[in-house]
Amino acid sequence: MSTYLKKPLPSSYTVTLIVLLPLTLLCLTFLLPLSAYLNTPLAVAAAASGGGVGTAVVGAAPAADGDDDVVGSQRRPELSVLVGVHTVPGKHSRRHLIRMAYALQQTAALRAAARVDVRFALCARPMPPEHRAFVALEARAYGDVLILDCAESAEQGKTYTYFASLPAMLGSAAGGGGRPYDYVMKVDDDTFLRLDALVGTLRAAPREDMYCGAGLPFHDRQFPPFMLGMGYLLSWDLVEWIASSDMVRKEAMGVEDLTTGKWLNMGNKAKNRVNLFPRMYDYKSAKAEDFLENTIGVHQLKQDLRWAHTLEHFNLTRVGPSSKLHGF
Repeated sequence: MSTYLKKPLPSSYTVTLIVLLPLTLLCLTFLLPLSAYLNTPLAVAAAASGGGVGTAVVGAAPAADGDDDVVGSQRRPELSVLVGVHTVPGKHSRRHLIRMAYALQQTAALRAAARVDVRFALCARPMPPEHRAFVALEARAYGDVLILDCAESAEQGKTYTYFASLPAMLGSAAGGGGRPYDYVMKVDDDTFLRLDALVGTLRAAPREDMYCGAGLPFHDRQFPPFMLGMGYLLSWDLVEWIASSDMVRKEAMGVEDLTTGKWLNMGNKAKNRVNLFPRMYDYKSAKAEDFLENTIGVHQLKQDLRWAHTLEHFNLTRVGPSSKLHGF
């Protein structure tokens, strides 16, 4: 018994301090921030990135008409765009790749020029239990998942549900005033967008009655009847019209890009049409000459290798000289 009651030798205190002090510093450095992240991941991500994932929260402050207001010490961005990536629940790894590709483009210069929020649009039916659980994790961690009340099929009304749900989802249908976004985009999950090039084009585009994308026929620069489904935008007033139109609701089914053009043509809408071809195009090869310098979007990236080629070409995979990851 007396052995265990002996007063420790001075050297024991020294050893104890040497062991415990680094452990205490480790806890303060890593465990407390980790705990904060687990409790409020979006707030921590926003603080760490200066915007990043945190700016991608649905329901952020709407963009008012004549948006020259100053909020705090910062001027509001000149325009705002909601990019809805249409995907399916099981593509968890593809969504993570796309998140990184767009998060790396959210530079200070881009955020000063525009608010570009990227969301992943999924249908609630069918969603197997394992996908439901994983999608819920994504939604909690990133706040960028839109679950729509529809069947998961591009030709069974998903695009209609996406556009028609947004006014109520974002609050403008309740008479809140203002526009949540200037433009709403529908884009495929096999399309890569260069956000700065997209924003640069939209800054000069009409904000009302506007339909923008890679139009068919390609040579029709003035008034293409429809835009290809790889990616197209509607001004907010057209989104509100889709949500309120009985004609559009009755014509919701069909090949989605053709159907969207059909709604606008039947309703005598979208008098302002912007054909982005050839700046939006299908992937051809990894050769540099097959990527345009002024590219806005590259489509048909159905394989990871094509994504790799495209991201490398546009320098998103470049590792800085200060990185300790040698050999890249």
